[in-house]
Amino acid sequence: MDIAPTPSTEQPVAPATVIVFGNEKGGSGKSTGAMHVSAGLLRLGFSVGCIDLDNRQWTLSRYVENRRATAERDGANLPLPELAQIARSGEGTRVVGEADERKRFQTAIAQFSRDCDFIVIDCPGTDTFLGRLAISLADKLITPMNDSFVDLDVLAEVDGLNGKISRLSVYAETIWEQRKQRAAQGAKPIDWIVMRNRLSQIHARNKQDMERVLSELSGRLGFRIAPGFAERVIFRELFPRGLTMIDVLEAGDAGDRSMSHLAARQEVRSLLNALQLPHRVPKRSQS
Repeated sequence: MDIAPTPSTEQPVAPATVIVFGNEKGGSGKSTGAMHVSAGLLRLGFSVGCIDLDNRQWTLSRYVENRRATAERDGANLPLPELAQIARSGEGTRVVGEADERKRFQTAIAQFSRDCDFIVIDCPGTDTFLGRLAISLADKLITPMNDSFVDLDVLAEVDGLNGKISRLSVYAETIWEQRKQRAAQGAKPIDWIVMRNRLSQIHARNKQDMERVLSELSGRLGFRIAPGFAERVIFRELFPRGLTMIDVLEAGDAGDRSMSHLAARQEVRSLLNALQLPHRVPKRSQS
């Protein structure tokens, strides 16, 4: 992979790369994607800080906690990310609450930027102040999306008669505004990636139509399209133990190495490559 570590003690320490998983629809695969990307980077020797902003579910946090429990119980070689949970503020007014959220978010970002190579943020499936903060700092913004027109609404509305894009979604406009602000500040642009999940294995009409509309939206909104994960039982089975496909097939916990397992691992590797993460030296090798 392009992001494989190259040990060196002469290069300056780079700030952590921020990878944000965001989508204002639940059940799109944000937490599964975040954990698999985190595990893939950990297996490559990088340090990872995970920030969970979804205080209604805490799915990523539970994934990490399950992983820690498995490592302690079984003595398994499971590299662990650092973890921070940031809940929505319970402070009085909106202004005071947002100031509280910003302070706690910036504290976590500052710590992980200093200590980690990558920061992986899991956003809630609704529009929140914390979610917008995360997007504003993203180097890579990954929007997992189930491959259906129901889920396409998170990006745009499509005319049911002619199949043309009738209007952009509020979420797409939010990202567009963040990109404009970054450009005005002379900051590095957000690399936005739409991750197509639960792709059908058959060449159906819906799949063709989705490809056409996403291709048009990609040019209009400036995002890249990356392959995601198919609908596989194995992904759900791994959650209680905090494992990922990278662990299952590389750490000796393979069990039945079926073709489905091999295909799932390849999906994870394809996603990591599609992210085009920067080549960097792990901070732990420079200390």
